[in-house]
Amino acid sequence: MKKRYTITAALPYANGPIHIGHLAGAYIPADIYSRYLRSMEKDIVFICGSDEHGAAIAIRAKKEGVSPQKIIDKYHLMIKNSFSDFGISFDNYSRTSSKIHHQTASLFFKELYDKNTFIEKETEQLYDSKENQFLADRYVEGECPKCHFKEAYGDQCEKCGSTLNPIDLINPKSKLSGNKPSLKKTKHWFLPLNNFEDFLKKWFLKEKKSDWKTNVFGQVKSWINEGLKPRAITRDIDWGIPVPLKDAIGKVLYVWFDAPIGYISSTIEWAEKEKVDWKPYWQDPNTELVHFIGKDNIVFHCIIFPSILKASEKYILPSNVPANEFLNLEGEKISTSKNWAIWLDDYMKDFPEMQDTLRYVLTANAPETKDNDFTWKDFQAKNNNELVAIFGNFINRVAVLTEKYYDGLTPQISAFNKEEENLLNEVYSYPEKIGKSLEKFEFRKAVNKMIDLARIGNKYLADKEPWKIIKTPNVEKVKTIMNISIQICGILALVCEPFLPNTSKKLKEQFNISNTNWNSINKDNPIISTKIKKSNLIFRKIENEEIDFQLEKLQKSKK
Repeated sequence: MKKRYTITAALPYANGPIHIGHLAGAYIPADIYSRYLRSMEKDIVFICGSDEHGAAIAIRAKKEGVSPQKIIDKYHLMIKNSFSDFGISFDNYSRTSSKIHHQTASLFFKELYDKNTFIEKETEQLYDSKENQFLADRYVEGECPKCHFKEAYGDQCEKCGSTLNPIDLINPKSKLSGNKPSLKKTKHWFLPLNNFEDFLKKWFLKEKKSDWKTNVFGQVKSWINEGLKPRAITRDIDWGIPVPLKDAIGKVLYVWFDAPIGYISSTIEWAEKEKVDWKPYWQDPNTELVHFIGKDNIVFHCIIFPSILKASEKYILPSNVPANEFLNLEGEKISTSKNWAIWLDDYMKDFPEMQDTLRYVLTANAPETKDNDFTWKDFQAKNNNELVAIFGNFINRVAVLTEKYYDGLTPQISAFNKEEENLLNEVYSYPEKIGKSLEKFEFRKAVNKMIDLARIGNKYLADKEPWKIIKTPNVEKVKTIMNISIQICGILALVCEPFLPNTSKKLKEQFNISNTNWNSINKDNPIISTKIKKSNLIFRKIENEEIDFQLEKLQKSKK
C-alpha cells in the first residue's frame, strides 16, 4: 500500500509578522520535505494555519486598545500573504478562530471529558486585583526558577527552554498592570500527564531513540525522567474557545490544547474543499505524521499532544518531530520586542524575486542541532560565491556554449571514455544521496550535496575547456562534453526544486524538462532536451552597498 504523509508546520501566533527565525525553524524545512515527497509522487497533505487564541494576542489587543479579533484579522492576512508570496507550498492554511476549528476542538475536549480523561480540581493561581482577572501564561513574567533569566514567561523560559507554570516564577509581575499578583482559588480541568508516563516511555524512549534528532530526544527524555504532572488545559480568560461544559462559564481551552488540534481542523477544512476523506490522514496507521517546529515547542508536540492523541484512541502518533534550534541574528538573539529581526515582508520588498537566495542561505545555515547565526555578510557571500559563481555560472555557460556551437540543440555524445562514464555514474547518484539526507531530515547536508553537484559540473566544464577544443581537430569531443553538461543541468533542475523552487521552474523551462519526477532520474533515461532556450541569468550578484544598507537599517530599527 502506498504510504501517506501528513506534514504540519507550527501554527504561528497571529500577533505579528513572520521573521527569518520562524522560516529557518519550521517553515522552510517543512516546505523542502513536502516538495521532495511530492516529487516522489507520494500522497501528502501539508497543513498549517494561524494560532489565534494565545494570551499574547489578547495582551497586544489590550495594549493597542482594539479587540483581539482586529489583531488576528490583521496578522492572519499578513502572515498568510507572506507565506504565499515567499512560496511556502501549504495545501491548506487555516486559522483557529474558524468555525470548523471551534467545533473540532470542542468535540475533542468533550469526547475526552466523557471518557473521564481529565481531572477537575481547585487550585491557587496568580490574580491581578487591579485588573480583576486571573493571570494565565503570558499575562505574567518573572525570574525563571531554573536558569534565573529575569524575563521568563508564565508558561516558558525562552532562555533555557523550560516549560513552566505561572506560580513557578520568582518575583512574578502582571503584564497588564505591572503589579505583583496575589494567589486566588479557581477551578480547572487538568490532563493527568502522569497517567501517560508508561505510554510515553514505551512509545518515545524505546521506539524513537534511533531515528529522532538528538536535541529533541534529549529534551523529551529529561522531561519524562523528571516525572510528569497534571497540566491544566483550561484558562480563566475571555479570549479563546469556550470550555463546552455548563459549569465552565468564563473559561476557555488552553491554547496548547486547542492549537495542535488546529492541524486536524485544517486538514478537515482542506478535505472538504478537495472533496476527499480527511480521516486517513490522521487515523490510518499507514500514514506518517511529521511535525516541523522550533525547539520551544518540543514538549508540546512530543509529550502533551501525543498524550491527547493517545487518550482519544482514534488518532495516529507522530512519526517524527524534527525540531530545529534557534537562529540568531548578527550574533544576538532575534527579539520581536526589540525589533531585532529580519521580517519576511521587508525582505521581499528589498529583495524581490530573491526568495530562493534566502531559502538557500537559511537551509545551508540551518540551526538543526544547535543554535546558529545569520549575518548579512554571510548571506551575500553564499549568494555570490555559491549560487552565482558555482550554480548560476555553470548553467549559464552550458546554455551559452550550446547556443554558440549548436544553435541551442543538444548534441549527441560522440566519443565516450571511462572517465566520463564514471562521471555520469557519479552525477546520477546524487538524487539518491540528496533524497536519503532529506528522509533523515538532514537538510543542510542535502542542500550541500546539491551545490556539490553544481561544483562537479562547473569543474568538468572548466577542466575540459570546450572553447579550446572546438578550434582543434578533436572538435567532435565537444559534443560529448556539452551533452554531459546538459545532463548535469537537467539533474540540477529537478533536485534543486525542494530547495530552490523558483530556480527549478526557470531551469525546467530553459532546458525543456517536463513530466520527470525524482524517481525517474537515472543514467539509462538521461535528462536531455532537444532544444535549450537562450540563457537568462538565474541568480544576480548582491553588491556591498545593499548589505551596508541592511546592516544600517537593522541597527536603526532596534529598540
